[in-house]
Amino acid sequence: MDQVKVEKMTTDDVDEVFQIEELIHPEHHWSKDSFYNELANKLASYYCVKDNSGKILAYIGFWKIIDEAHITSLAVHPDYRKKQLAQVLLIQAVNDCYKDMIKYITLEVRESNVPAIKLYEKFLFDSIGKRKNYYQDNGENAIIMFTQNIWYDTFKNNFKNLSDSINKVSVSYDK
Repeated sequence: MDQVKVEKMTTDDVDEVFQIEELIHPEHHWSKDSFYNELANKLASYYCVKDNSGKILAYIGFWKIIDEAHITSLAVHPDYRKKQLAQVLLIQAVNDCYKDMIKYITLEVRESNVPAIKLYEKFLFDSIGKRKNYYQDNGENAIIMFTQNIWYDTFKNNFKNLSDSINKVSVSYDK
């Protein structure tokens, strides 16, 4: 995997995205209709990471409401984990938020998903609470994570460093 491209997700991508969704969440995953509905939602933004052949390796979705973004989905195909693809997608999401004057980003993450939590903490997300029994498949709690204002120097400087540090992949972003 030498080069990847971040592109807006389209309805043509849904079948492949759904395959990743089924791999990651065998019993309780989003339906194809859920993705089609999200793509039609004016508040939602969805992106995919694709390799040179156009194969989808990862995806992210988030809603932008007034001055806040809520990440609804972030997934990396199991065969392509630990290659900074989730970080690439978070960079795309934050850049999108800057373009739309968003101030804060939030999400929920399984409390057992330590690699994801560490990634979000790297992007200066803080834990602000829990949603008890949030996940349908096993009743696991979700940790609610929230950024400080992304326009503050602390966040902006950290984000610049993270953006500059992408070194395992050569990436081009959808403009």
